[in-house]
Order: sequence, then C-alpha cells, then structure tokens
Amino acid sequence: MYAFAYERPATLAEALALLEAHGPDARLLAGGTDLIIRLRDGSARPAVVIDVKRIPELCGGIREEDGRLVIGASTVMTDIAADARVRRRFTALAEAASVVGSVQIRNRATLAGNICNASPAADTATPLLVYDATVVAAGPGGLRRIPIDDFFVRSGVTTLAPGEIVTAVELPFPDGPIGAAHTRRTRRRGHDLASVTLSCAVDATGRTRIAYGSVGPRPVLVVDESGILADPVAPAEAKAAVLETVFAGASPSPRSMRASPEYRLAMLRVLGARAIATALDRMARG
Repeated sequence: MYAFAYERPATLAEALALLEAHGPDARLLAGGTDLIIRLRDGSARPAVVIDVKRIPELCGGIREEDGRLVIGASTVMTDIAADARVRRRFTALAEAASVVGSVQIRNRATLAGNICNASPAADTATPLLVYDATVVAAGPGGLRRIPIDDFFVRSGVTTLAPGEIVTAVELPFPDGPIGAAHTRRTRRRGHDLASVTLSCAVDATGRTRIAYGSVGPRPVLVVDESGILADPVAPAEAKAAVLETVFAGASPSPRSMRASPEYRLAMLRVLGARAIATALDRMARG
C-alpha cells in the first residue's frame, strides 16, 4: 500500500470542503470494506482518504420520519438486519443485509457504501429498488434526493455529482400490506459475491415489483401490473411468459469467473419463481 494523506473531518461541512479541495484525488472512507481492498491492490490510488465515520450528520442510525424509514449513511449491515422495523416492514432489505459478506464485514459495511460502490452484484441494491428508496446526497448545491432507480448508471458509476456525499437512504412506508423476499445464488455459502441477486415485492392489488442484479452492468427494476405473477391460480405457463418479459433486460457478462451467462439466466428464472412464491406466502400470512 502506497502513502496517502488521511483526514478525519468532524462535520459534514468540513468533509464537503475537503472533497471540493481535492476533487477526484480524494476517496471517502466509511466502512472501508471495498476501499481498503482497492488501496491494497493498487486499483485505487487517492492522494487523500477522508474518514467520514464519525460525522454526526451521517450517524443518524435508523429512524422514522414523515412516513419514511430513514437509514443514516454510516449505519452498518448488522444493525439494518437486526432492526425490528426493517425486518417487519422491509423484509427483503433485512434479508439482503444479513447475507452481505461475513459477520465481520457486516459489522463494518454500510448501506451507503454498498450502493455508492455501484457493483451490479450489490445485495442491497435490489431490495432498495423494489421498495422505491430515495438516496439523500449533500453537496455544494445543498441537499438532493435521488430516486434509487436513477442512482445507478453502470458498474462503479452512479449519478452522484462531484463533491456530493450520501447522507441517508429513505424508504417510504407501504400504503398497505405487501409480501417481499430477497434471494441470491452464489458459488458457496458465506462471503462469496452473488452470481444472481433478486428481490420482489407484491401488494394487495397484485402489482409485482421485481429487481435483479449481477446479470448486467447495473441492477434492473421491472414492475408487472398484469397481476398474473401474484395470482395463485394462474397457469405456470402464463407466469413463465410474464417472467420472460421481466427478465428481458438481463445481459450477463461472458467474461465473469463466477458463472456462465447461460447458468445465470437459468437461475434468474428459478430464483424469480421462488421469490414470488415466498412473497405471496408472506402476503397471505400477513
């Protein structure tokens, strides 16, 4: 690891000033579970690392505010997976947070860092998409709220503007009952990156939201309004036809070492059917 400057700002304003001063030569350190690896292998060579872990404006924990659940940027996966409100109202996010890396990683990795890294395989990206989350970012122009589906561009790239810092992620409480689930496919249990990630949410009207990742340059959200996927008596052939439309945007890379495109596409359909069945069962059980 080569030498770099280290800064630990005490306020959000100080962090923003450091970002403005150093521009692309700066990297933010929150959980550090991705950054430390990149620093060690030399793929990231910043002039300065800005440690934002102790900034009060980013440490809001998990709170309810104006019909939304607000998760502070420095909240770690362990706390998200254990929170009773997340487990009850945003079950797919709790399930996703509980499988990020290892126990040690989950004790350090933050929700904001997971999405800002913009990996197509990020476990929390798909539940945030099905729950219609909003990313709150602070920058030179003030606060900005970015719909999560507008946040991702491609692997490693988001719509954050230069000098912006994510301060929180907001999830609107559902208007009525929903059933949701998160699932993934990996080469082995534990901290392996997923070959396929998928989340779904079904509401009382039969509207089904499905988000999937690790099968293209960014996670994809598709909303099915037909009601077929949520209909327990719909023929399997009809559901399979809808899923073909839902997964039309999947384009897994042939260069990936984790799984072949053919395997990923096959498992995408298997996981989609399983997640929908689980979501419907949870919906029925309230």
